[in-house]
Amino acid sequence: MRCTFSVLTQDSPGVLMRISSLIYRRNFNIVSLSVSQTATPGVSRFTIMIDGDEWALEQVSKQLMKLVEVISVENLNKSGKFVERWLSLIKVSATMETRPHILQIADVFRCRVVDMGSDALTLEVTGDEGKMEACKEALRAYGILEIAGSGSVALGRAGFRGNGGSVTDYGKDERYEDEAYKFKYLLAGAGESSESFVSRGA
Repeated sequence: MRCTFSVLTQDSPGVLMRISSLIYRRNFNIVSLSVSQTATPGVSRFTIMIDGDEWALEQVSKQLMKLVEVISVENLNKSGKFVERWLSLIKVSATMETRPHILQIADVFRCRVVDMGSDALTLEVTGDEGKMEACKEALRAYGILEIAGSGSVALGRAGFRGNGGSVTDYGKDERYEDEAYKFKYLLAGAGESSESFVSRGA
């Protein structure tokens, strides 16, 4: 079982080491750990993704709350829907012959070209973990030279309050975005644009 924790802490020297050591001592695997400042001065947010069973993850949450610097611990998987993003920079070999194909793949995955050289392109891709892996797999055939990536960053969805007082989540469902990527990628492989596909009534 994989869970994502959002942990608010005071900005103190050594807090990163204490949090990671606490998890490591209990023999849990940290899949991803990211930290950044929040809108509140002096407060940082840790986004920690951990593998473990339900009981063990509950113990992690309780143990984290015992640290002096920790303000709050939220298990985002239990709290409901949340927005999660990863970021990767991918440097891929790109000759003049392969460059158009690589740029087509970049368009499918909504990558940004952040650097260009005579023999390589560097792409920036953001999305969920599945999109990261799919993009790398699509580019692998052209020769990935280097990869640098961030860990997961996540926040609970806000939603909107309707007339009845209930909160409705109008955020995009990642499944629909993934299907759009697959649709465009399949058409690109067949040499057909989505516009022509629609115009012929398919």
